Amino acid sequence: MNILIIDDERAIRNSFGEILGDEGHQVETAEDGAKGLELALKEHFDIIFCDIKMPVTDGLEVLEKLQAEGVDSSVVMISGHGDIATAVDCIKKGAFDFIEKPLDLNRILITIKNAGERNNLTNQNKVLKKKVFGQDMVGKSPAMMRVREMIDKVACTDARVLITGPNGSGKELVARSLYRNSNRSALPYIEVNCAAIPSELIESELFGHEKGSFTSAVKQHKGKFEQADGGTLFLDEIGDMSLAAQAKVLRVLQEKKLSRVGSDKDIEVDVRVLAATNKNLREEIAKGNFREDLYHRLSVIVIEVPSLDSRKEDIPLLTDHFVNLICTETGMAKKNFSAGAIELLCRKTWPGNIRELRNVVERLLILGDSEISEQNVQDYAL
Repeated sequence: MNILIIDDERAIRNSFGEILGDEGHQVETAEDGAKGLELALKEHFDIIFCDIKMPVTDGLEVLEKLQAEGVDSSVVMISGHGDIATAVDCIKKGAFDFIEKPLDLNRILITIKNAGERNNLTNQNKVLKKKVFGQDMVGKSPAMMRVREMIDKVACTDARVLITGPNGSGKELVARSLYRNSNRSALPYIEVNCAAIPSELIESELFGHEKGSFTSAVKQHKGKFEQADGGTLFLDEIGDMSLAAQAKVLRVLQEKKLSRVGSDKDIEVDVRVLAATNKNLREEIAKGNFREDLYHRLSVIVIEVPSLDSRKEDIPLLTDHFVNLICTETGMAKKNFSAGAIELLCRKTWPGNIRELRNVVERLLILGDSEISEQNVQDYAL
């Protein structure tokens, strides 16, 4: 493991470092908090051992700054003046563990082992999230760069975001990217397709119901807002939600409270809401199909996802991405696309957007030659 020791006592730095080095670890040392911070922000360390009592920048300040900068090292606080209150304070501020001086070798080795297991679990969690939520959006066109710039600015806030764009353009990828890069990324992410839920069930799905509140309510059910408490709720196709459900969603956004169907009891929830639609909500407001006050609550930030036809320069990158993705998922042998085949794909119109391109790439991989040719594209994609 790569380990950093921050302590103002040279004897402790040297002896501690030698012991860990003999155990096969890579060790660096810092004589004060400022130097330690500089190293921790420049290089990744699996574990950081940090003394609490140091001049100028003490250990708690180091811990707080590491947390603020998002450093994911396991930080172990050490002190010769420790007590339970100090230990609890360190853990609350994000420390992995707290060890009193004089340092006990067995305790140190156990802490390193536990920190290693914790780091492995964290890395596995990141891999699983990538599988579940997908990779970053593909594309280098100006339109996509603007979308990424908006995500970078907005993700770390709790601002509600309305994501607009045509069907198949990747609105759900924008929502997942906002979630992955937010301060709530370790908390629940719940998706709701408002168009897929019958209007008579949407309130029960969103807000839950009590046992016996209607014929098929055989037990209590927590709605999507409660399931997402502390995390993020993505309301896809919000433009298809009934007016009655819209009124209840507005109340939750205003008061951060909800009541289940069949109950008068208020339940407090803390949820960041992201919404998406392929409809023009201003037109829907004019038709009386969508509440204007809800629109203004949802559209604190608006991110418009471009159609594929407006960013055709991304088609070569997207094609390569889908070839790798589909072949990995299905076990098919990878095939190259000729320059002429890519050119034809770029000239084609894409009413189905990214979703249509993925389907076309999969069809060409199945039916095309060992190298996808112009003729293959003409036969199977145009």
